[in-house]
Amino acid sequence: MRTRLTGALLAVLALTTATACGGSSAADPAKKPATTTTTANRVEPLENTPAPSLPATVLAADGKKVTVEKAGRLVPLSGSLSEIVFTLGLGDRVVARDITATFEQAEKLPVVTRGHDVSAESVLSLKPDLVLAETTTGPEEAMDQIRAAGIPVLVVAPAHGLDDVGPRIRAVADALGVPSAGKQLAERSQERIAAVRREVPRQSEKPRVAFLYLRGSASVYLIGGKDSGAGSLVEAAGAVDAGAESGLDKDFTAITSEALIKAAPDAILVMSKGLDSVGGVDGLVKIPGVAETPAGMNRRVVSIEDGALLSYGPRTDQVLRSVVEQLYKKRDAA
Repeated sequence: MRTRLTGALLAVLALTTATACGGSSAADPAKKPATTTTTANRVEPLENTPAPSLPATVLAADGKKVTVEKAGRLVPLSGSLSEIVFTLGLGDRVVARDITATFEQAEKLPVVTRGHDVSAESVLSLKPDLVLAETTTGPEEAMDQIRAAGIPVLVVAPAHGLDDVGPRIRAVADALGVPSAGKQLAERSQERIAAVRREVPRQSEKPRVAFLYLRGSASVYLIGGKDSGAGSLVEAAGAVDAGAESGLDKDFTAITSEALIKAAPDAILVMSKGLDSVGGVDGLVKIPGVAETPAGMNRRVVSIEDGALLSYGPRTDQVLRSVVEQLYKKRDAA
């Protein structure tokens, strides 16, 4: 998720995380969450991954050459990078996690981020051999502090869509000295995504899908535009990104009735915790403008776990399959 939620939205995320920790929510905490798990909350590691062949020197996304001497203690600073390391079969070497690494194998690891900011002190206390980050990872002062302590930092290019899954996997695997495993995992991931795409129902008219980022606890209601990161997933599901198609050029824009009516989505894509935070579908349709859209009128909502939706990693085929199943089930049943 952190891969695409950048800039001002990261500040929003930090605020909403702090609010959530305080226990505030728009939904009644006594009620059962409005959403259910739709993606397996585990990663599927490769079998028989060889021990890393090190040292390995690679060119990172920030243009710096990074030499990895050891890979016994790893700290991936995004949920997507954690998924890649675990799925490569090297999860037993991970000693900490970012707050967005929510899958089962990682959940007991210590968190080294506050909100969505890296705590350099927490990272350094674990004496890592390598820190894996993305170009959006920050604050910059924390990353500089980690580098100043002599810890190698591998910066990986962020994911913008499905085409980035393979290159990100291979970049991590090459740095960890397991290039053959990276090739295998990249091929497996791409084959599984392709298999799901072949199953997408053919429609005479593509459904329009709007991606909404919701945090009711902080009164944050945003609609995704061209750079939200969801467009590739929506298009792979045989749909149209309603926000981008309606002319929203930024990553996210505050929701207005006018913007929603212009986007005219047939379905709304949300993160599950976001949907829960506004009280489920009943609360969603009370947001100004939602009830006037075809999606709101038909209560057509696609909900995906926060940590998986925009990760663009080894579980993306599962995410895509869930989007497809939820998007078309009501239409097929009609």
